[in-house]
Amino acid sequence: MALAPRLDLRQSQSLVMTPQLQQAIKLLALSNLELEAFIGGELERNPLLEAGDVVAQATPDRPEPVEGAEPVSGPDAGADMLMGRGAGEADAPLDVDYGAETFIDDGPGDAVTAALAGGGSSSDWMSGGAGGSEEGPDFDSFAAPEIGLHEHLMQQAGAALSGMPLVIAAQLIGQIDDAGYLEANLLETAYRLGVALADVEAVLATIQTFDPAGVGARSLAECIAIQAREVDRYDPAMATLIDNLDLLARGQIPHLRRICGVDEEDMADMIRELRTYDPKPGLQYGGDRPAAVVPDVFVTPAGKGWSIEINGATLPRLLVNRRYHAQLSGGARDKAAKAWISDCMASANWLIKALDQRQRTILKVTEEIVRRQDGFFRHGVTHLRPLTLKAIADEVNLHESTISRVTSNKYLSCPRGTFELKYFFTSAIQSADGGEAASAEAVKSHIRQLISEEKPDAILSDDTLVDMLRQKGFDIARRTVAKYREAIGLGSSVQRRRQKAMLRP
Repeated sequence: MALAPRLDLRQSQSLVMTPQLQQAIKLLALSNLELEAFIGGELERNPLLEAGDVVAQATPDRPEPVEGAEPVSGPDAGADMLMGRGAGEADAPLDVDYGAETFIDDGPGDAVTAALAGGGSSSDWMSGGAGGSEEGPDFDSFAAPEIGLHEHLMQQAGAALSGMPLVIAAQLIGQIDDAGYLEANLLETAYRLGVALADVEAVLATIQTFDPAGVGARSLAECIAIQAREVDRYDPAMATLIDNLDLLARGQIPHLRRICGVDEEDMADMIRELRTYDPKPGLQYGGDRPAAVVPDVFVTPAGKGWSIEINGATLPRLLVNRRYHAQLSGGARDKAAKAWISDCMASANWLIKALDQRQRTILKVTEEIVRRQDGFFRHGVTHLRPLTLKAIADEVNLHESTISRVTSNKYLSCPRGTFELKYFFTSAIQSADGGEAASAEAVKSHIRQLISEEKPDAILSDDTLVDMLRQKGFDIARRTVAKYREAIGLGSSVQRRRQKAMLRP
């Protein structure tokens, strides 16, 4: 065998993910808020991009075909076709005036856009206009107060204390959690501040008189006791009951009556009053307001079918500033500057096309979901059918992983509420009579309904639930019933029996 250098020619195939393809895949999985942040970063990085008003609903004929390539912008164009042909490299005009009268503004997304443009809140469109109506509910009234718990307590401490006690109060209030419980060690706090333990305990006693009642407690029993003292109901029997909350949780009512020294009627009154106290008083002054879910797709009834529209009210419409591009191109003298300007233009065009393709893909997948789950939208969760990602992928000619990305962190708004797109993909439960399989969510709905209708003296066991579900046509095992029951937050038959025994007058 000769040992000498030589040249070989080999041919091989490999899959290479270009930066544009990686970006398009990333865009599919982003939620509305994440996509808005991503677009903001691109606007800062690319000088040729500028934001318009809002994005328009994806339409089949919006992008122009690239010269020298087959059309890729039709309704059947897939993401793989668009990305594979490098359509983003073309300098095709995309800054169409979508605010013209050509586009009819009669959908739910247009109502949101009009409300936001008119200076109204996001809930105004629900009540019939940008300014709202007198009959419409004021959703903002359900939100948490603006002031936080710590600020509320410090205001009261400033009015009741001064000097060193106020410093101690600030230290203690800073260690109260959102539920209103004190997490501090009093001895460590006294040592850190260089004061006597009695002084810290005295300040804590003052804090425990602040609003809301029960704040500053170190345990649930202490929180309930503070509220009972507030309404002058902390008698020896109530004190004994509060000290034995573990017995109450286990439903040992006869034992509690004996140690409290009361009869059945008094015990029922004490338990009834105990339920009026707030175990987490600090949550009345929660910090930040919970963020509302912004739907990505609107589904509304339209004749005998459904109208499906992309929500374009939350995202800016990207445009390419061609006048600025012409100015930069005219002033560029070296190759590096010209290459940078060319890259910015190609990146801008690709991003706009990728965003448009993202909207089309979401719309296509949602249309197929609505078609397959028509019974749910018409009759409710009991008519939800089993559905898999593969079934949708085969129908819309996309990969299963693409469907997973499209349905992640995306929400659908319909007359029955707002649901994540993942909600419509559930496992199948075989029918007892050999008919069509049912969705796991539908079975959970039946379990919830059966338990809600049970009588206090006839609590349904899991075995009984299995028999009742089999009569409804669901062939399901006992362990599956227990798993579904726990998943929807319902206790066992023993736990429910104890709870309903305590609710008896």
